[in-house]
Amino acid sequence: MSTAMAKTALQGLVWKAENEADLREGIEAAFDYRGDVTLLLKNGARIEGYLFDRRSRASLDESQVRLIPTGSQQKLVFRYSDIAGIEFSGRDMAAGKRWQDWVRRYAEKKAAGEKNIQLEPERLV
Repeated sequence: MSTAMAKTALQGLVWKAENEADLREGIEAAFDYRGDVTLLLKNGARIEGYLFDRRSRASLDESQVRLIPTGSQQKLVFRYSDIAGIEFSGRDMAAGKRWQDWVRRYAEKKAAGEKNIQLEPERLV
């Protein structure tokens, strides 16, 4: 994985770490991702949820991520050394929400003659 990956859309991407640097970079990308991810564990388990915290230490055994599984209030902890990969499985809630995107949509609506253009919040499910 490269830093260029962080700048591209991650939704739907299945990423597998080839080395420690890849793993650490992927976990940072998963932490910044505004949707659910699926942790692909080395024991074959797949855990989907929201990765809300990571604690990077000197070794992979000491480093941890914390995740809230989909449909649960429980907070699970995984060591970096147990993670084989990450699937960016959930919808990226921040996609298309940049200021530049809103300005573009505003300009399109204004050019079409629409009145009372305003920023509408998205309904949360």
